[in-house]
Amino acid sequence: MRRSLRTTSPIVAITTLTIGLAAARPLRPAHHITEYAIPRPNAFPHDPAVGADGIVWYTDMANSVIGRLDPSTGRITDYPTPTPHSGPHGIIVAPDGTVWYTANAAGRLGRLDPATGKIREYVLPADARDPHTPLFHDGKIWFTAQGSNLYGELDPATGNVRIFPLSTPHALPYGLVAGHDGGLWMALFGTNVIGRIDPSSGALREFTLPDAAARPRRLVVDATGHVWFTDYVQHKLGVLDPATGSVREFATPGGKEAGPYGIAIAPDGRLWYDEAGTNQVIVFDPNTDRVEEVVAIPTTGAIVRNMALDATRGRLWLALSGTGRLGLITLGA
Repeated sequence: MRRSLRTTSPIVAITTLTIGLAAARPLRPAHHITEYAIPRPNAFPHDPAVGADGIVWYTDMANSVIGRLDPSTGRITDYPTPTPHSGPHGIIVAPDGTVWYTANAAGRLGRLDPATGKIREYVLPADARDPHTPLFHDGKIWFTAQGSNLYGELDPATGNVRIFPLSTPHALPYGLVAGHDGGLWMALFGTNVIGRIDPSSGALREFTLPDAAARPRRLVVDATGHVWFTDYVQHKLGVLDPATGSVREFATPGGKEAGPYGIAIAPDGRLWYDEAGTNQVIVFDPNTDRVEEVVAIPTTGAIVRNMALDATRGRLWLALSGTGRLGLITLGA
């Protein structure tokens, strides 16, 4: 079942570097955020994803809906999840165009076929009760389960599921991304640890961040294999060099109110990340170790839990949780 709606008009060693904003050149934003209001009461977009065709998909966690936005028309189409109140959370678009999501409140993974609008659900083992972040890798769907303290892999061809419990209590496995060497990187949000998963065996290698209070939440991997992370609790942007284990951290403009959260890396290598506590998106250049821009989110109360890059079109999509909107930043050439 689906409903079509029209949106409103788009409206080891550690080095800590403090960014001296007052002494730096003025941070004049070169970008702005266009907002798309979701015409559904109490909409709560949690994560976005974008397909090769430029169509934007997102999870509406509060309404148990998978949403589809066509940026060329502004039309939004709803796909209610088969299990009511399933709490769709993370979302990805697989290479074949199918849309996968984690049904956080129902212990399931969902697969939506855009050609038919039909959704198939995969019931996870009982101990994987709260799937969180999904990731497509080599034909399988990997996922973290934050409250269950494990991560796992679903084989869509067979329905078989492998789960891997974490030995550290309350590790809170959270963000999950693919590296360039075939490994998968996972943030253990309840600890000061970033893990690398060997997908063939599921084995985990842990990299402990030097600051015991660090809490990595979301991750991206740059072209050199360095792992960048948002430290939500210590209000910093960090980078791990897996070859040496060294870590550098950078203060962020919002200071102790920042709460860095969603993060993406643009084709030019610059980092874009949200400050959940200040209603702004930060642009950081790793070549200069400086903040280049501070981009205000127009509607107050937004929290960007995740971002989705459309590298083909130079677009960065944001789920503006708390405002019932999606956001678009046009990166340019």
